[in-house]
Amino acid sequence: MTKQYSQLRYGMVMEVPFFDVDSMDIVWHGHYVKYLEIARCAFLSAIGYDYNVMKANGYGWPIVQLQLKYVRPAVFGQKILIDVLLKEYESCLKFDYVISDCATGEKLTKASTMQVAVCMKTRETQYQTPESWVKAVKLAMQNGFAQEKKSC
Repeated sequence: MTKQYSQLRYGMVMEVPFFDVDSMDIVWHGHYVKYLEIARCAFLSAIGYDYNVMKANGYGWPIVQLQLKYVRPAVFGQKILIDVLLKEYESCLKFDYVISDCATGEKLTKASTMQVAVCMKTRETQYQTPESWVKAVKLAMQNGFAQEKKSC
């Protein structure tokens, strides 16, 4: 089977909250994982297949791989754009992310995550994503889902 790649993209803007900043006045590195999760959840909701739908279909989707490259630190009060791209969807969910400064467009962080479907009844990893997920992605692509980056 040929791998199918998607060009489904989603962008969201957020302001760095005070409680995410460490003693060096920059965002603590672990909070970037939270930012990825927030953006990924918004993306999934936007295509109509959020974690509640996944669970209702009998699947969990654990993160099995995470990569982060910190380019520049984010700081308290900074508006950031989190751009999410669904890269692969048939055998797993692969997302690429770019976090950038809203004011300058300067890249702050690059990241990627991979998730696999796990049957909630048997706790077995699925080597193909469930058909309900594939249908949701294909429907989003057919409907022209490609949200433009939100302006900062």
